[in-house]
Amino acid sequence: MSAPAATRSTMQAVVVDTRTRQRLVIKEVPRPEPKPTEMLVKVHAVSLNRGEIRTALEQATDGWRPGWDVAGIVERAAAATSGPPVGSRVVCSSGSAGWAEYVAIAPAAAALIPDAVSFEQAAALPVAGLTARRGLQLGTPLQGTKVLVSGASGGVGTFALQLARLQEAQVVAALRTNAHAELAHQLGADEVGVGDDLAGAQPYAPYDLILESVGGPSLASALGMLAPGGICVLLGASAGSQTSFDAAKFRVGGTSLYGLVMGYEFQREPPGIGLTELVALVATGKLHPHISVTGRLSEVADVAERLMQRGFAGKAVLTV
Repeated sequence: MSAPAATRSTMQAVVVDTRTRQRLVIKEVPRPEPKPTEMLVKVHAVSLNRGEIRTALEQATDGWRPGWDVAGIVERAAAATSGPPVGSRVVCSSGSAGWAEYVAIAPAAAALIPDAVSFEQAAALPVAGLTARRGLQLGTPLQGTKVLVSGASGGVGTFALQLARLQEAQVVAALRTNAHAELAHQLGADEVGVGDDLAGAQPYAPYDLILESVGGPSLASALGMLAPGGICVLLGASAGSQTSFDAAKFRVGGTSLYGLVMGYEFQREPPGIGLTELVALVATGKLHPHISVTGRLSEVADVAERLMQRGFAGKAVLTV
């Protein structure tokens, strides 16, 4: 008979094991002991992000533990700083190691979950929701401006479409195929451009703000579709890190390229601030996390494989 959770010194967690084909396995690991400035959260739900999965599958060594997005209940409050009390429902941006039964985290990286929001909805928010929110902030005010969202059916894209619409922007979604065109319209896109390398978005150019997550030739196309004073925010480079572009098209006056890395942005504003804003929008029905896949943490390897193969739109959430 296993020991009660409160007395166990170990817990189950997702760990990289390079000897297995899928590399992500469940193992028993030491339960975290929070620092005085951290709280201990019992995890109820997590969500998956392409970046951490790519790291796990391609770069990480044995024993590395992924997990950025976490929602759960505070089991032990931070001893040396203010924060949510024991029993609080919280959503957290953990930084790493969150795909587990417990996580130790600073209160500034967490937000209280309103009663109207489920653990699953909250868990979908941290990386994708905060990335979309920050990317759009770089183009504010958005009212009346034209915004292009590439990779619009992904986790960040599905949030960006909704948040841009809430700010009364003219929103164009860029997709590789028509499979998710109807979804993009439902989430707030005025127009949908279909094709490789943003070709389908060209007829609606120029753009005041472009959220670009594909890289390679797609980034080159984006830089050539900016309006004077426009900004292209680079969120990722899933199609390639190298590109060449027409400098004459980019240099139309005041245009810029911004590399968005949330670890850097969190030095300016802790995750808890943005998460508080996002969960409030969910609670009032203004923002809807698009969760296509749900399951148990034990299914993480299979769900991760589907995500990397672009087998579904939006987010995947697993319960613990």
